[in-house]
Amino acid sequence: MSFFKSKESKTNGEEFVEVELEKKEKSKINIKIEELSDISDVDKIQADLRDGFCILLIKIKKLRDKDINELKRSVEKLKKTCTAVNGSITGIEDNWLILTPGFANVIKS
Repeated sequence: MSFFKSKESKTNGEEFVEVELEKKEKSKINIKIEELSDISDVDKIQADLRDGFCILLIKIKKLRDKDINELKRSVEKLKKTCTAVNGSITGIEDNWLILTPGFANVIKS
């Protein structure tokens, strides 16, 4: 892919090349907010993560309050998916998870 377009022109026997810069579109990163209220929600979240076009913020409070074991199973499934796509998963306080595809990392300080 070329970032330049060129036009060749002749003026008074001289050759020159006119270069025009193409505007490069900046790609945007989408951040998607989802809620994990049941283990069945994992499939949709995994699909979004596999697509690799967004960072996911997952609210887990509802499932944590309802069934902690189901939450643990759900998080394990999400961890495996993150590993498969070279992404990462990070907890924020008690109620949120951040899932990133391979192009993004979460840096903890």
